[in-house]
Amino acid sequence: MTDVVLFHHAQGLTDGVRRFADGLTAAGHHVTLPDLYDGATFATLDEGVAHAEEVGFDQVVERGVAAAADLPADVVYAGMSLGVMPAQRLAQTRTGALGALLMFSAVPPSFFGSWPAGVALQLHLVEDDPVAEEDRPAAQELASSVEGAELHLYPGTGHLVVDDSLDAYDADAAELILQRSVAFLDRLR
Repeated sequence: MTDVVLFHHAQGLTDGVRRFADGLTAAGHHVTLPDLYDGATFATLDEGVAHAEEVGFDQVVERGVAAAADLPADVVYAGMSLGVMPAQRLAQTRTGALGALLMFSAVPPSFFGSWPAGVALQLHLVEDDPVAEEDRPAAQELASSVEGAELHLYPGTGHLVVDDSLDAYDADAAELILQRSVAFLDRLR
């Protein structure tokens, strides 16, 4: 069993995020789901991003860091879109991190310092996702600079394709992302 801390996307801790986490749990992993929005969820991505802007992106990241403070250090930090920021920060800065599972976003590794040796990395992006267009170069930089990193690209234009409570849901991509995520976590046991 691998312990995973999964940070939700900008629309909040939706039922679709919970069901994706349930898929990881059903495969034998333990998933913690911090709620960075104190229960708020949003019908659209624009509304969720507006909320994150109101709270402050730095504050959202700090909430994620605080949520992990009492958890064991030897975990995998996972994030969907907005949730990538606290996940990537913790993976790069918290001693003992096993890995990072980054979905639909990435920031340049230099943003949080250098990538630590021995911290595994798997990234998932949709090829023609207009929301993540600016994130693709960062994801490619991470994939090429982190030893053993995996970058998986999926056809389509959706953003949050694993969240079955949203219109962007893509069952085929979601199943493949879940399978690859489970295989990644299995290797880190």
